[in-house]
Amino acid sequence: MLASAIRETKALNALHYEGRVTALEGLRIEAAGPPEALRLGALVRFGDPQGPRGELVGFQGERAVVLACDPLEGLRPGARVLFSQGGDAVRPSAGWLGRVVDAFGEPLDGLGPLAGGPSPRLVRAAPPSAQMRARVDHPLALGVKALDVFAPCAQGQRLGLFAGSGVGKSTLMSMLARSADADVVIIGLIGERGREVREFVEDTLGPEGLKRSVIVTATSDEAAPRRRRAAWMTLAVAEYFRDQGLRVICFLDSVTRFAMAQREIGLAAGEPPTTRGYTPSVFAELPKLLERAGPGLAVGPGEKQGHITGLFTVLVDGDDHNEPVADAVRAILDGHVTLSRSIAERGRYPAIDVLKSISRLSNSLHSGEQAALARRARRLMALYSNMEELVRIGAYTRGADAEVDEAVRVWPRLEAFLAQDVRLACQPDIAFAELAAALADAQPSPGPPAVSDRIRR
Repeated sequence: MLASAIRETKALNALHYEGRVTALEGLRIEAAGPPEALRLGALVRFGDPQGPRGELVGFQGERAVVLACDPLEGLRPGARVLFSQGGDAVRPSAGWLGRVVDAFGEPLDGLGPLAGGPSPRLVRAAPPSAQMRARVDHPLALGVKALDVFAPCAQGQRLGLFAGSGVGKSTLMSMLARSADADVVIIGLIGERGREVREFVEDTLGPEGLKRSVIVTATSDEAAPRRRRAAWMTLAVAEYFRDQGLRVICFLDSVTRFAMAQREIGLAAGEPPTTRGYTPSVFAELPKLLERAGPGLAVGPGEKQGHITGLFTVLVDGDDHNEPVADAVRAILDGHVTLSRSIAERGRYPAIDVLKSISRLSNSLHSGEQAALARRARRLMALYSNMEELVRIGAYTRGADAEVDEAVRVWPRLEAFLAQDVRLACQPDIAFAELAAALADAQPSPGPPAVSDRIRR
C-alpha cells in the first residue's frame, strides 16, 4: 500500500499557479499572476497543463515577460497561464544512446518514449568548481591529421572550430564524431536547417556513429527559447554521462546560433543592444555554457574519471574572425581551429588553416621530437605563405634563400599531408610518421620554371 501511495504521489502534477495574459507585442507576452509564482526562468503553459509552453524571461513592473516556446496561434487577451513551480530538470539515461531528442528531452525519431534516469538533472546547471576539477593532461586522438599534429586536443579540453558558412564545419564535425577516441558522443544541432538534421544522422554520422551518440536538436524555425534551451540540454546530457565516469565528446553546432537566440530573448526582455546588436546577456551566458564542458571532479586512486571534451563550432559573420561572438568564444576556450574559405576553394579538405590554429595545451601533449617536427612544418608553411606570390609569378630566384628553397620543395607534400578523406581516420603516431616523410630532404628541381609549374598543378 505504501509503495502504491508513493508512486501515485510522484505521478501528481507539479504545483501550478494561475495567471492571465495581459498584453502581446511581437514575440513578447506579458502575464499577470501571483507574486510567488513569478520566478525568472520558470516554464509556463498557456491554456491548460498540456498546452503550449513558454519561458519567463523578465519582468515589466509586477507582470511577467514570457516568450513562447511553441506556436501560439489563437492566443487571446485574458488567456489562462499556468506557472510551474517545479525545477527545470531532465532525466537522461543510457537508454538515450542512439536517439534524437528535442530541447525538452522528448524523442524526435519516432522510436517510442525515452527511458528516464533515476534522478533529475538541472538543464541549466552551474559548472563544477574550478578548484575541485581534475587536471587536463591526457592526449585525445581525434583521428584528423591536421588537428592531432598542429592543434592537439586533451581529454577534457575545449576547442573551437571557427569558419564562415559553407567552409566545412559540419563535415569536419562528422569526421571527429566518428573517429575521436571517446565512449559517448553528445551532439547539439542548434539552429540547423531542417533537412540537414536527418542527413547528418543517417548519412554523415551513420548507424555505427549513432550507436554511441545522443543528438539534441532545435532547428532554425523553432522559437529562440527552444534554441537556447537545446544548447543547455546538450550539456546536461553530457554531464550525466561524465558523472558515470565516461569519456564524453560534446559537439555544439553552433555557439553563434545560441548567441543569436540569446540576443533575440534579451531584446524581447528589454535589454539594450550593444556591439553589432548583441545584448550584454549574450556575453554573460557564453562562459556559463562553455565552462560546463571540461574535466570532471578529481577522483581518488582507482576511481574512474569522467570528462567532457568540448568541440564547439562558431559561424563567423561575413568571414570576420574578429566579430564579437568569435572574439568572446576564442578568449574562453582552450584553443581554436580556423577553417579557411580560400583553402576550401582550392579543393583541400578539411580546410584547416594550420597557421591560424592553435591549441593552448600542445606543449604538454607532444613529445619533444613531435613538437620539433610540428614547429619545423609550421615554419616552412609560414615561409612559403610569405613568398607564395613571388614564387607564382617567377620573381623568386632559386638559391636566394636556402630555407625558402626548402619550403618551396616540400610545400606540395605538406598540402597532400593536410588533405584527408572524410571517411578515413588516422592515428597520431601514423600522422607524425607521414609528416616526417613529407619533410624529408627532396631532390632539388632543375630550375625555377619547373618549380613554378609544379606549384600551379
